[in-house]
Amino acid sequence: MMDETRPLALQAPTSNERTVMHVLYGMHTVAWLSLGMLAVIALVANYILRGETRHPLYLAHHAYMIATFWWTVLWLVITSPLYLLFVLPGVVAQCVVGLWYLYRCLRGWLRFNNATLPRGNA
Repeated sequence: MMDETRPLALQAPTSNERTVMHVLYGMHTVAWLSLGMLAVIALVANYILRGETRHPLYLAHHAYMIATFWWTVLWLVITSPLYLLFVLPGVVAQCVVGLWYLYRCLRGWLRFNNATLPRGNA
């Protein structure tokens, strides 16, 4: 139940909202197991939940996960032509992108767990 005396932006998130954020970070982190489908599902949830939340920490982490997803897609598209040269450069480049995505997910998840804002947009 919402506290009617506090402004909406200052109300503490519920434990359910916190759990959902952990699940979303988990889905983004293990997305490679599903060839990215878990990331797409989590992305849709990020967009939906971002519109419903007013807590600055949660808004920042939704934006962080969304930006991480789209930057990853951009870098995967940019590195795809490397497969035309030979398979190895493409594999190496996309592995680097995958490791960067994993790093961003884990770093954001740890910062969320410590209730700190994510640093950087990309």
